[in-house]
Amino acid sequence: MGGESLLIFLLVGLIAGWLASQLVSGGGFGLIGDLIIGVIGAFIAGYLLPRLGISLGAGILGAVISATIGAVILLIILRAVKRA
Repeated sequence: MGGESLLIFLLVGLIAGWLASQLVSGGGFGLIGDLIIGVIGAFIAGYLLPRLGISLGAGILGAVISATIGAVILLIILRAVKRA
């Protein structure tokens, strides 16, 4: 992975983590936490969405939307575990 690809990957993760923290109640995890949530969410969405037959298209916008969906799923799981 080149430097530009890594930068885009981290930027998408940061945006997705921030969006997910805005969509799920309870506040965010800070800059680094939102970045980590977004990156893990991108992996979750990359695994889950194709298996469900969902394609959001190519490009940055599709990647951000997909990663945000994965990050929201991750935040819901984390909130459920945190409450238990």
